[in-house]
Amino acid sequence: MAQHILQTGLASGMSATHGIHSNKPTPVDPGFDGMKHVLPQSMVPTGESRLRMRAAKGDIEVPYMAWGAWSWGDEGTWHWDPKELPGVKKAWEVARKAGLTWIDTAQAYGTGESERICADLFDGLSRDQFVVQTKWFMIPNMTNTFSPSSAPAKMLKESLERLRLDYVDIYLVHGHIHPGSISQVAKGLAECVESGMTKAVGVANYSMEDMIEMDEALAKHNIPLATNQCEFSILRRHPEIHGILQACKDRGIIFQGYSSLAQGRLTGKWTAGKEPPSTYRFSSYEMKDIEPTLSVLDEIARDRQTSMSAVALNYNISKGVVPVAGIRNEAQALQNMKAVGWRLTNEEIQRIDKVSMEGKLTKLWQQG
Repeated sequence: MAQHILQTGLASGMSATHGIHSNKPTPVDPGFDGMKHVLPQSMVPTGESRLRMRAAKGDIEVPYMAWGAWSWGDEGTWHWDPKELPGVKKAWEVARKAGLTWIDTAQAYGTGESERICADLFDGLSRDQFVVQTKWFMIPNMTNTFSPSSAPAKMLKESLERLRLDYVDIYLVHGHIHPGSISQVAKGLAECVESGMTKAVGVANYSMEDMIEMDEALAKHNIPLATNQCEFSILRRHPEIHGILQACKDRGIIFQGYSSLAQGRLTGKWTAGKEPPSTYRFSSYEMKDIEPTLSVLDEIARDRQTSMSAVALNYNISKGVVPVAGIRNEAQALQNMKAVGWRLTNEEIQRIDKVSMEGKLTKLWQQG
């Protein structure tokens, strides 16, 4: 049910390029300083490199890139076929061996099936061999509607049953559409930490203002806001342009970018003659409208003898953003893993900046 609610919502206007919203891209103002958040060239994350994420009882260490598990088990958006499962298992195995051990899932993904698949992937591993985060989906049920403070914990208990785990590393609020206030949700997240069901807590799709309010509300419970996850890619730099990246840096909050490859649009898989499925609704511009962007990515990829997806993901990493990239098979994992161990030059970043897009917000979901 949840996966279909999410897809219907995105089609109706939760996505900034669907429903009442235009799907015509807006280029970034050439006067914007895109180098402000670029990491020093001396910082070259590898698969084994780790970021420190704030948590109430001691920081946790996470890779510089996470694997998005939205497609796993999800028929509503990704047209999942159970025959894909062996490919996912192979992808996870090669990624894990390279040190890229962070999986991003959610209660809405496959209506819980993504979490069940994650449980299979974790089977036989010690708890320190992987990092997993899931998200509270504010589906309009009795728990979420009438128990705003206790809902996060109740829903997390169900997630842990599907994941077959005692705790997750990070638990996010999937979006600011919850009926309760931010202070009520903060109380619920605090309960999740205090009960040991999660180490760290964060938000997704929050505006800068609401993110700061949540950070301050959690501080009253002596719990830090660890992360904010919003759509970020070469096709949607809105969080960078409008201050969220700077606010995260100022407050010690890790910023994650989902749809880092624009649901495959930045990989070379799709063209003007071969558009992505209509259910791929983030940054869903017509391919002809982003051909100049893809041309630059392709040129850099050819020069470096790597994949377009590696260039796009390295761009996020270079901006201080943790990219979340989906993988469904070993080939995709290998292509995406090429994003670490090297850095785009400042000149290459500026070339990409010139053909990048700003992106938009929505009141219904993409508030950040």
